[in-house]
Amino acid sequence: MKKLLYLCILIGFSWANAGSYEDFFIAIKRDNPRAVQELLQRGFDPNVPDPAGVPGLFIALRDGSLKAAEALIDWPKTKVEWRTAKDESPLMMAALKGQTEMVRKLIARDADVNKPGWTPLHYAATGGHLEIMALLLEHHAFIDAQSPNKTTPLMMAAHYGSPQAVKLLLDGGADTAMRNELGLTAIDFANRARRTEAADMIAAAVRTKQPKGKW
Repeated sequence: MKKLLYLCILIGFSWANAGSYEDFFIAIKRDNPRAVQELLQRGFDPNVPDPAGVPGLFIALRDGSLKAAEALIDWPKTKVEWRTAKDESPLMMAALKGQTEMVRKLIARDADVNKPGWTPLHYAATGGHLEIMALLLEHHAFIDAQSPNKTTPLMMAAHYGSPQAVKLLLDGGADTAMRNELGLTAIDFANRARRTEAADMIAAAVRTKQPKGKW
């Protein structure tokens, strides 16, 4: 009888957890912070991954469920430092999506601004999200961070971002002479994307740094 009783308890516990598991990811999908909070208060682990191996916080940021994301970031047991198979972090996703307040909250939770490889600044520059770029730099993001193939945030801004993003990085002292593994500079990135304004801005920055010739 004892063994049967333990088995019943175990089965009941498993079914309860299974229901909570499904409810958790449904709550995130529906951007329902109250449901998320209730599950967390009942002891549900916020770091449990979905069937694809992705935790709820990353999913919420990726899918724009920002109320649910805020509830998770505010929960002290939520791990804000996590990596996908592509080495992406929640802070990188928030930076890419232009979610300024989420970036601010993640930084306050000590999310890594200067993780090795691709960085949140690369992602913010790609989207041309000026406020987030400025916020990351204010928190000591390395302006000339190099990705695994040595691409810099300035290169990403030149090819994918906006002239304003390029200007912000140039004004911050970004190195215009750096090259990636293919030997391409930020000007090359701008020219390849036919972004004339960005290329002209970088070229002007290069000229101002060149020593004046003797007359």
